[in-house]
Amino acid sequence: MSSQDIPTAAISRLVIYLRILEALEAAEISRTSSSDLAERAQVTAFQVRKDLAYFGRFGTRGMGYTVPLLKRELMRVLGLNRTWNVVIMGMGRLGQAVANYPGASDYQFGYVGLFDIDPDLVGREIRGLKVQHADELKGFVQTRSVDLGFLAVPPEHAQAAAQTLVSAGIRGILNFAPTMIQPRLIPGSSEVESEWKAVSVENVDFLAGMKRLAFYTLNPHLRPSELKPSELSSNELEA
Repeated sequence: MSSQDIPTAAISRLVIYLRILEALEAAEISRTSSSDLAERAQVTAFQVRKDLAYFGRFGTRGMGYTVPLLKRELMRVLGLNRTWNVVIMGMGRLGQAVANYPGASDYQFGYVGLFDIDPDLVGREIRGLKVQHADELKGFVQTRSVDLGFLAVPPEHAQAAAQTLVSAGIRGILNFAPTMIQPRLIPGSSEVESEWKAVSVENVDFLAGMKRLAFYTLNPHLRPSELKPSELSSNELEA
């Protein structure tokens, strides 16, 4: 099966299943089933089995899943069984909040560098790391491995900051700026420049989420959750 056959939504649901498995393990529950996972994730048992089937066979018919084993396998699938070195670009209030978030290290995400262009922030120490100027990023990456870059800059600087990350050789970007990052194109062409072809960008837009929340609060009858899993056909379950 090619990567094109795996819907993005299925990956998002794997993250939800993993969170559920962690809660079950914390509650000392050793076995679960597709029906139990489905109820907790607010999807159908068919969807759970379909999502897991993209990556292998993890359970036993009639017996369900062993919680620690399925958790371990999902962590492997999601790449959470290794350490990911992360730099943060933009060390204002949001960048500092991200740097101070305690949960990242639980999933092997380790902050190794902090960067900004503000002279009032450059040189400041945050969580044991000194904030460096953004111009130093490329040299920094040459001296140590960096996997991911988090963007916490104003929207008008996000594209340039993303380019700085990509030019330094970073291939995964989590963008907190309320704007879409666009890959750089070859001048006079619609083709993406080679250094961007292997880059993955995940956009986290808090304002967009608030706007969706406002809409569904005003229109509760239009919420997707109003469709009960039992009412969905297998055709409607396609991600």
